[in-house]
Amino acid sequence: MRKNNQFYARRIHRFLGVFIGIQFLFWTISGLYFSWTDIDEIHGDHFHQDHMMHMTAANLVDPASLDSTLEIASLELRFVKHQPYYWVNGQQLFHAQTGASKGEITEDEAKEIAKIYIKGDFGIKSAEYLTETGSHHEYRGRPLPAWAVNFEHPENLTAYIDAKSGNFERVRHRNWRWFDTLWMFHTMDYAGRDNFNNLLLRAFSLFGLATIASGFTLFFMTWKKSKSSKK
Repeated sequence: MRKNNQFYARRIHRFLGVFIGIQFLFWTISGLYFSWTDIDEIHGDHFHQDHMMHMTAANLVDPASLDSTLEIASLELRFVKHQPYYWVNGQQLFHAQTGASKGEITEDEAKEIAKIYIKGDFGIKSAEYLTETGSHHEYRGRPLPAWAVNFEHPENLTAYIDAKSGNFERVRHRNWRWFDTLWMFHTMDYAGRDNFNNLLLRAFSLFGLATIASGFTLFFMTWKKSKSSKK
């Protein structure tokens, strides 16, 4: 009976080891990468301009005078290209000194905004207008439409500008993309990358515990047999 138990324990342990071994390798490699990298650098903080010189927010018009038909539920004062604007109801810009309504950010304006926020005098290769992004896109889950401004930089630097608000949303670069790929393998969310509660991860976690349990079971079985043989 002991022999049969050991046989099945070995079979279970071997099968589980092969089944989840590759995923364990991904977990280890990604974990090592995460522990050896600076998260602020991954976020691209070292590319951000430290000091932003804005025009003085003086002589602002009364928000109530912007549009007689406009019902203001929320209002925020922000700067776009060093100019003060009211961001009204999370959807419309009005110049805070003239009251003029502003349409979407143009390509040239997006490039100017990106150069204001990105440290260093880098050339711009191209700009792309985004109206939708997939679940694996590096700008996923952020406001759309948006401009992706691509810089001439060794790390393929890309700045993302909200086309409605003119807000500088994100900067993405080579190391962040490596991080994002490894994050997908670490979370096992191959559909969207960011869900830490997906069924696949939970299943493999349980399989991992089963592998450990079968290993301990096999160890104690062989250890007892070894002690009996010596006696």
